[in-house]
Amino acid sequence: MPDPIEVRKVPIESVTDASGLARLIADGVIEARRVLAVVGKTEGNGGVNDYTRILADRAFREVLAEHGHPSPESVPLVWSGGTDGVLSPHATIFATTADALPSDEPRLSVGVAMSEVILPEDIGRPAMVEKVAAGVREAMKIAGIDDPRDVHYVQTKTPLLTLATITDAKSRGQDTAIEETGPSMDLSNSTTALGVAVALGEIDMPRADQIHKDLSLYSSVASCSSGVELDRAQIVLVGNVRGIGGRYRIGHSVMKDALDADGIWEAIRDSGLPLPERPHPSDLGGRLVNVFMKCEADPSGRVRGRRNIMLDDSDVHWHRQIKATVGGVAASVTGDPAVFVSVAAVHQGPSGGGPVAAISDLGPEG
Repeated sequence: MPDPIEVRKVPIESVTDASGLARLIADGVIEARRVLAVVGKTEGNGGVNDYTRILADRAFREVLAEHGHPSPESVPLVWSGGTDGVLSPHATIFATTADALPSDEPRLSVGVAMSEVILPEDIGRPAMVEKVAAGVREAMKIAGIDDPRDVHYVQTKTPLLTLATITDAKSRGQDTAIEETGPSMDLSNSTTALGVAVALGEIDMPRADQIHKDLSLYSSVASCSSGVELDRAQIVLVGNVRGIGGRYRIGHSVMKDALDADGIWEAIRDSGLPLPERPHPSDLGGRLVNVFMKCEADPSGRVRGRRNIMLDDSDVHWHRQIKATVGGVAASVTGDPAVFVSVAAVHQGPSGGGPVAAISDLGPEG
């Protein structure tokens, strides 16, 4: 049986601020050596050259090192850049705990794994799908989860293409699926999502020509991010296990489109919080830890029959527009702008929508 989990959300007050993590350690809420993973939002542009992710990564690893984590460089720190609109920089910290109350009810469990090295020529191709799927299966074992239905959230961070890695592939006689660095972020995310879906039995192994094209294929629990920080898939898999004990439970659903607040409420209900038929943020009672979601501009250029120009806008990239939109919807549900909203959701939830996961604190009686 894996160890029970403590999970907390902390604000990030400046680009290199990791004081929230330091306070949790100083107050004895978590032990540095027990930190498993961090999933957070940073305030940069969310693009290939968003170095706020690297700055946050360094700051949080320094705190872990200072407080005695035995291997801070190995802890998955999954940073999603871009806090457009009302979104607020923050981090959600997952750690094991020795103080959890016993429970036979489903409670939060986390499995952390790394895939094999993902080569530049793998991105956007079946080789990457297979490597990610193998890593997800390993994370399930670590979390103590046998049934894929008990998996509610798989957060990944994978490499994207840069000019340097494209050149590296060519120097070895290989080619890459594309040669544009910016679009490679979306391609890396979508390929990874298919790997998650394959591992959890949501789809069969896709053909090469279906990757980033066949939008009927998707995972309902994958949240995939990419960047320049690493050369393999970091996998943080979160689900529920009976008998593990603790206060927390996770649930999930999907947003059918960018305005689907009901999809967010359904994920919160699935996490175990009782809600009225038409809930309000005040019904949460401070028990919602965080929500995690992916979003995508609908390729039809319409939402609920109304035309929008996100995909035609040459001034502001659609990544930033849809992130701000969904962030506003999510914040209106939770009453808290510190929600995790990430963009580029191809193969992650239905086209034009995206997956939603919610973690709630059910307390000792929940």
